[in-house]
Parts: sequence; structure tokens; C-alpha cells
Amino acid sequence: MRRRLVILTEIVSPYRIPLFNALAQHAEVDLHVIFLAETDPDLRQWRIPKEEIKFAHQVLPSWRRRVGRYNALLNRGVSRALAKAAPDVILCGGYNYVASWQSLLWARAHHIPFFLWSESNVQDQRRGHALVEFLKTRFLSKCSGFVVPGRSALEYLRVHKVNEGAVFVAPNAVDNNFFTAAAAAARQDAARWRRELVLPGRYFVFVGRLVREKGVFELLAAYAKLDESLRRQVGLVFVGDGAVRAQLELQAASVAPGVVQFAGFAQREQLAIYYALAEMVILPTYTDTWGLVVNEAMACGLPVIVSQIAGCAADLVKENWDGLLVAPRDVAALTSAMRTLADQPELRTTMGANSMQHIAHYSPKEWSAGVARMVQAVGGARD
Repeated sequence: MRRRLVILTEIVSPYRIPLFNALAQHAEVDLHVIFLAETDPDLRQWRIPKEEIKFAHQVLPSWRRRVGRYNALLNRGVSRALAKAAPDVILCGGYNYVASWQSLLWARAHHIPFFLWSESNVQDQRRGHALVEFLKTRFLSKCSGFVVPGRSALEYLRVHKVNEGAVFVAPNAVDNNFFTAAAAAARQDAARWRRELVLPGRYFVFVGRLVREKGVFELLAAYAKLDESLRRQVGLVFVGDGAVRAQLELQAASVAPGVVQFAGFAQREQLAIYYALAEMVILPTYTDTWGLVVNEAMACGLPVIVSQIAGCAADLVKENWDGLLVAPRDVAALTSAMRTLADQPELRTTMGANSMQHIAHYSPKEWSAGVARMVQAVGGARD
């Protein structure tokens, strides 16, 4: 028996396409995805591989405006699109857009089970406005159930006293096969890529938006505190772009000896090269609901240094097995972790192998199976 699942999500993300493709292959799921916009040009520079989309979908007409740190997105035709899609179950990718509330009200009016994909976690150090927190709590109370990526998100829902029997786990994932294969190919041609990308012989790598809350200034400070002899051997590469890049570059210029490079934004094909030739990935964030760069790095066979605040930390990082955990904003602890891995090549090799073993359980197939379990548990059957 097939059940019609409609997923409502913000943009066409290259990272979600493999997951939706896997879900569309489930015999029990008739998938239709409604995107609120094709992309967010102010934040995302990625190329959307539309040729890879193998699931039914549509993009709603939209109007977007950034107001301070808030992202206003309005859509036309939400109710009409839902009515045409005729869902048995709705999975909504957030609560912070008008369309999310419209779809929730539509689902309740039509007695359709409405589930929230919830990534919020109690470790996140962002402090929401009181009104925002009130609206979030109201939204959660009206949902039929939830789908979460891992333990931190589940703990967040426990704090909000939701019915755990209505919570399903779909482990957050990227296309592991793509990153593993691309990294292997890059390592076979390492000398060429180091020349073309002007990369140090050895380096730590950060991948993500260059914004303060990602901990990039703490990472630069931690690198600067490494012994001079180590900085002469190992560089630091920032892959990504963002609001604080110019300020970060200015501070990096004073770090000597050492090599600090800014690669700019990289599409996923090039990302795998940066991962493959690095010695470890570092995510010192203090405001990440998950951190998919950690999935990507592990699929490339890298050890990871991750802030305890990252949503992925509880699920992906096994201390001293595939990586190290550090407290956010703790420059001394970050320096120590970087030194530990940089000085022990055998430990890095072992941790990298463990990373690949562990991340195999966080695949599009596993994610889609988690969502399919939710669909099978609720909703009416369709012929």
C-alpha cells in the first residue's frame, strides 16, 4: 500500500536531493516535494544539479526579503498546491515561514497528519526572542509528530514534553558514495590538485560559511597558538565565504609563521578535493543544528574535531575513536586537539578509517528508511 507523502521544505538543496531520491524509491511511499523557493541567493552559491532530481516536485512562487537577521519568505498558492497534491501525510521542514503555518492550518482543517522535521537542539547557544520561542512552542504543540536527525534533536523535543511515541529518527545524511569516490580520485592525483588549488603540503580544513557563529575566529586564534614548528609544517585552509571573511583575512595576515589560506566558496565536486588532501576537518561552531560538513568529511575518511554544541556531535563523534570534541569558544582546548591529531599520523589514519565505518550508517538509504517508517505508521492508503 502506498501512502502519499508531501514534504514542504525551503529550497532545492543539493544535499537533500540524494535523500529525496532514495525516499522516492520506497514502494510504500508516493513522494511529492513542495519547495518554497529554488534557492536563497544571499546565502547560497551552490549549483543546483536539477538533472539529478528523480522525484515529483514543484517550486512555489515566492517573495524574499532579509530584515535584519531574519529571513522573510512569502509564498503564493500554498493551500492550492497542498490540495492538488492530496497528501496522506505532510512532513514540514521548519516552523519559521508563513508557509509552514499555512500548511499546518491546512492539514488540521483537512484532518491530515502533520509532522515536523525538527533539528533544534538544547545545546545550541543561540538565544531566541521570547515571541519566537512562544510561537515555536505553539507550533510544536499542534504537530501530529516529529522526524529528527539524531539524539540532540530528540532531547530537545523531550524538553518540550512531546509524545515520544510520535517521534521517528531519520539519521541526517549526505551522499556518502559520492564523497568517498571523489576523495579517492583526488588522492590519486594529489600533486596536481595541490598545484592547481595552491594548497599547503599539510593542512587543517574548515568548510562552511564564514560567519562569527561558526567559531572561525576561535579557530584562527587556536591555530596561532600552535607551536611555531608545527605551524611551519601545517597550514589552515578556510573553504567558504561569508560576512566576516575580510576581517578574518586581516587577522590571519598577522599569523607568522604559518600559512592561512582562503579558498572561497567551493561546489561539492571541489569540496571533496579539499577534504581528501586535508589531515582533519574542524567545526568549532557554537550554533549548528547539525553540521553536514562533518558527514562529508567522514565519508572522505577524515578524523574530525567538532564543537560539543553541534547537533551532529552526539551521533557522529565518538571521542578518541573517530574524532575529538571541544567546548565552543574554548581556544586552548581547540589548540590542544589540533596539536594532538597533527602530531600523531597513525592516530589520524585510524580515526579516518573509523570515520568511514561509522558514517556508513548515516546514508540516504538510512534517512529514507526512517521517514518511510513514519509514513507507514500514519495516514491512509492510496491505490
